[in-house]
Formats: sequence, C-alpha cells, structure tokens
Amino acid sequence: MVRRSPLTLAALATSAVPGLAVTSAAPLGGTGGDVDSALLTASDGRTLVIRVPRTPAAESEQSADLVAVRALSDGVRARLPFGVPRMVGQAPIDGTRAIVSEFVDGMPVRLSDLTPGLAASIGRAIAAIHALPTSVVADVGLPQLRAIDVMREAVTTLDRAAATGLVPAGLLQRWELAADDAALWQFTPTVVNGALSASSFLGVGDSVTGLLGWARLHVGDPARDLFWLLGADDSEVPEVAFDAYHQARGVHDRDIARRATFAAELELARWLLHGADQRSTEIVDDAVGMLHALLDRVGGDLVNPLAGEATAPSGMAEVDELLERGVPRGPGSAA
Repeated sequence: MVRRSPLTLAALATSAVPGLAVTSAAPLGGTGGDVDSALLTASDGRTLVIRVPRTPAAESEQSADLVAVRALSDGVRARLPFGVPRMVGQAPIDGTRAIVSEFVDGMPVRLSDLTPGLAASIGRAIAAIHALPTSVVADVGLPQLRAIDVMREAVTTLDRAAATGLVPAGLLQRWELAADDAALWQFTPTVVNGALSASSFLGVGDSVTGLLGWARLHVGDPARDLFWLLGADDSEVPEVAFDAYHQARGVHDRDIARRATFAAELELARWLLHGADQRSTEIVDDAVGMLHALLDRVGGDLVNPLAGEATAPSGMAEVDELLERGVPRGPGSAA
C-alpha cells in the first residue's frame, strides 16, 4: 500500500472534523511503519495529529486506544500531571478509519538519553496513573486483574516457554522459584497503562509533558509500568525513577522491584513464544541468544533468585529493544 502524503491526510482531516481548515501539513515522525500520520496546523491556531492504521494489528491497537482514552474524563485528566491526546474527529477510509486528535507538546523520550531529572518526572507520572480510582477502568469494561491473575499469567508464560525446550535450565529454576514465592505476589492492583516504554513519554527538559498509547489500560500489577526502566544502562535512572515513584505514591510496595525484574525477564520468554507462534527461526534464534545472555548476567543469583533490592536493578537493554519492536505484552494485553 502506497503511503498517504501529508496533503492527502490533511484533506481527510477536514472531513473528519467539521469546519476544520488546515493551513499546513507535515510528516509526523516516530509513529512506525504501521501508521500513516501527519502534523496539521489549523486556521484557528490548533495543532492536530491525524493517524490512519495501515495493518490489522495497528487498527486493533487504535480501537483499543480509543476505548481507553475515552475513559479518561476531564476529571481524570485533571489528576494527571501530563497531557493525554484528545480525539476531535474521525472518518472512514479504505475499510479502516482516520483519527484526528489534539497534539501534545514534547519530544519522544529515548531511554538512552534519560537524565535523572527526567527519570524522576517519569516516576511521578507513573505514580499518578496508579493513583487513579479503579472505577476508571471498571466503568468501561476493561480488564481488572487480581494479584493471583498476574501470578497465573506469569506461570502460564513460564510453562509455555519451558515446553519449547529452549530456555536454559538455570533461568527456568530462577523463574520457578520466583513464581512460587508467595511474598512476591502480595500487592494491591492499581490502574496501569500496561504498555509503557520510553517512547510512550513526551518530554520538555526534565519534565514529562505527555503520554501516548493507552491501548492496554487495565487494573493490574503496578510493576508492569515500571519494568521497562530496567533497560537503562545508567543504574541511576531506574533508582531515581523508582524512588520518585514511591515518594509520589506515598505507599511503599517492597517487592515491586523484584516483580519488575521478573516481568522484564519474562519479556524474553514472550519474544521466544512469539517467534514460535510465528514459526520464525530468526525470532526464535534471537530470543535464545537473549536468554543465554541473561543467564550469563544472573548466573550468580540462581541460589537466591530475584533477591529483594533496596534499589532497582538495571542493564536489561534487550527489554527496551523488544518493547520498541512491539512485542506482545503480558497481563492486560487483551485490553
């Protein structure tokens, strides 16, 4: 399919938003190959974004994102210290739909460029999401997972990965002991975004200004929104973010760093399973290589797996890479 030009998208936006007059249109970077997008300037001074999915997967993601964003009422948005794009119009096109939304100022964040100041702002931003009332999710019928549901999903992933015969025995032992640790699963579920990575955030200087991508909004394990930070090479980044998160929440979840580590490691298992499901030798080989690299890093910790830390670990660069590729996620992925 030939990509739609910004001018074509601008014309489409005028049919999606009654009375809209577009004075300029430019390509919008960072949206990936599955979406046609453009940044629009309107005659009334508004800056808008139009996106049209190019694949069934992107269309499904867009639909789920719309459900979640609609759940974020004005009252909910007032409790968030950052902007969330608001849809202003839609129009059918070629069997799918174009969505026009408000533009949120800020540059996409890169994990490799995170400063301690921005990491702290991210920690506070995530805490604000987790402090939202669970009725935000319940009222629109999105998934509500209990702690035992999160544990069972982890065990299912572990069992499926083990059945491939490709996960190193040392990692299986580490993960099985973690899954059997009852203390690990003693947490209070919260509202979680469910699909965070560095590029989910928009920032200006050391402040988060916006958050994109809400398709996996659900009630579940707050560690799901934090584990991607463990991909930072700079150990200060996750430490600062976790500390800022705890201070903002005012509730200390003593095992959240352990669960975040477990969730991060299981992302590699999910990549393996994705490769197996797709019958892709390339993906499977890539996942196996990542699993063995992980074993090399944690081999000395197998006797006391995922031991509780005062601060968050780091160095799982593979996880950030997988999240940027759009690897299938864990709990709440059906949202």
